[in-house]
Amino acid sequence: MDETLFGELKRYVDWSAGDEQALRDLHQVAAPRFPRIADVFYARILSHEGARRSLTGGESQVGHLRQTLQAWLDRLLAGPWDEAYFEARCRIGRYHVRIALPQHYMFGAMNVIRRELNAVVDEHYLARPEALEATRVALGKILDLELAIMLHTYREDLLAQQARAERLSTFGQLVGSIGHDLRNPLGVIETSLFILKGRIGEDERARKHADRIGEQLAVANGIIGNLLDMIRNRPLARVRVPLEPVLRGVAEAVRRPPEVELQLEGLGGLPDVMGDALQLRQVFVNLLDNAVQAAAPAGRVRVEARQAGEDGVEVAVEDSGPGVDEQVRRRLFEPLITTREKGNGLGLALVKRIVDRHGGAVTYDPRPGAGARFVVTLPTR
Repeated sequence: MDETLFGELKRYVDWSAGDEQALRDLHQVAAPRFPRIADVFYARILSHEGARRSLTGGESQVGHLRQTLQAWLDRLLAGPWDEAYFEARCRIGRYHVRIALPQHYMFGAMNVIRRELNAVVDEHYLARPEALEATRVALGKILDLELAIMLHTYREDLLAQQARAERLSTFGQLVGSIGHDLRNPLGVIETSLFILKGRIGEDERARKHADRIGEQLAVANGIIGNLLDMIRNRPLARVRVPLEPVLRGVAEAVRRPPEVELQLEGLGGLPDVMGDALQLRQVFVNLLDNAVQAAAPAGRVRVEARQAGEDGVEVAVEDSGPGVDEQVRRRLFEPLITTREKGNGLGLALVKRIVDRHGGAVTYDPRPGAGARFVVTLPTR
């Protein structure tokens, strides 16, 4: 079996069972100090202008972030230090890319953690020099591994983001020329179809085929519209948008088979979000339409909304379908990537573009054996 990246990193720092035991012993001593360490950590961030600007959600989010940091410290010292640990830490690096956090702040932040935990080691193991040395070494290894994981993932995702931007630029140039060129012949077909319909008379068979042509024209125009929306920077009409009527309207508008059950949960009492109501509607139309098609011919679709912290709202759209293949997930929000037999790969790309422009985020939440789940987070300020 090939060695994983995390396995290679642990081998490089000479990770051992002794290191794991030393960290678990330290966890018993340090856990009561986690709240204080979190206070010191965020006090340092708030005292530094550049680091303070990197806080998503501003100072009002610090209370929530303190709890997150304590959970991070708990896993740091308690383990297990396995591939699931590695994947959880990788998500932190990806989050840093998404919020455009400068890399040098990661080193400064880790220095605060290192200093505070070393102070705990010095105090507790003062009378046991051998245990003190072994615990210091183990702590140094795990913190170095943390930095290595974050920097590797940061670089990996940043390069992927740059490659995606280049592909989108090329895609935009192609779409801009083709989209407008196709509109002209489609317009001629539409005009001719209108004239022909007036001359068909009572021929039901001919009328049926004319209706089919009209339906496919609408599909073609819709695809071109989505393509052009991908490259346009339409101004956002930012207003306070109550999400409940938007989501209920989308639920009524999206067609679904009678055997597909739709559940709406948590819509009442949500704070308004800031954004463009029409574009946000498009986000949830695309997500709900995908979910219905994934759950069909018989299944369940669930839309769940809740407040996320003090400055956000989270809406999850999940289905009972087959879910998304792991190989597709990393490129799921890129244009022309689709899991549907008749999909064009534009819906999710457009969803991400709109949500990003609103200052929000859209993610795929894998649930093995439980279908797909997409989570949209939108700002309320």
